[in-house]
Amino acid sequence: MPIGYYEFTVTPADDGITLKSFLRRICGLSARSMKVIRYGGGSISCNGTELRAHDILHQSDTVKVRLPREEQSEIVPIEGKLDILFEDDRLLIVNKPPHMPVHPTKIHQLDTLANIVMYDQHKRGESYPFRALNRLDKDTSGIVILAKDRIAYNMVFSTIRKTYAAVCEGIITEGGTIDLPIGAAPDSKIQRCVREDGVRAITHYEPLHAYEHHTLCRVWLETGRTHQIRCHMSAIGHPLAGDTLYGGNLDLFQRQALHCRSVTLPHPITKELIELTAPYPEDFSV
Repeated sequence: MPIGYYEFTVTPADDGITLKSFLRRICGLSARSMKVIRYGGGSISCNGTELRAHDILHQSDTVKVRLPREEQSEIVPIEGKLDILFEDDRLLIVNKPPHMPVHPTKIHQLDTLANIVMYDQHKRGESYPFRALNRLDKDTSGIVILAKDRIAYNMVFSTIRKTYAAVCEGIITEGGTIDLPIGAAPDSKIQRCVREDGVRAITHYEPLHAYEHHTLCRVWLETGRTHQIRCHMSAIGHPLAGDTLYGGNLDLFQRQALHCRSVTLPHPITKELIELTAPYPEDFSV
């Protein structure tokens, strides 16, 4: 099915509910989003008839949603290599190398993942805004998930489960959980720190392999705070190797040794579980 087209079948459990309630539950569309679709060049129909938000649906009805064509961003397409782990007409999942920003910034306008994705989609004859479901720091490598339309974004966003690989300073012999609040560090627009008035943050970690002075760990999160893994591992005395912002040194890595290693998520249409693992980057061969 082309990008931006969806078909949903009304089940017995949804018989008699309004279109607005059905689409909110099935794919996270708000009443406002429905208006944007209807008046922006898209359509929402049932059995060939255009529907309004308060129209009633019945068992076995087929609801069709055609999203309006979205305005392209001003991201400049730049040719580059994409390490694609999965792609269809709903999702694009790639393995981002280290030292590459995800989105353009004032300093990085033409060397980001977004630039390369824009070039790749134009080459394929596709057109969709750059819409990342997860964000990695410039120097963090690994899996980035992109949704090709707003419905795919809504249906997948809260279902993603990620694990990270981190090379930490020192020897870690046992796994554990870090439950410490995180907030902005004083006098810094970038750095975070553990502070009593911060937002609750929970990180789990498990050692996988010990080196002479470092430990490779598997890390996964219950919350998604800015710099959470970097801040938390530093707080327990094991900052990431190469992470000078949080106390790591440059003996082994020239960037924070953090890699989004694996993801699991249900496909927005088939609901089949997508399970992907990104190979370790070259600098993880320690």
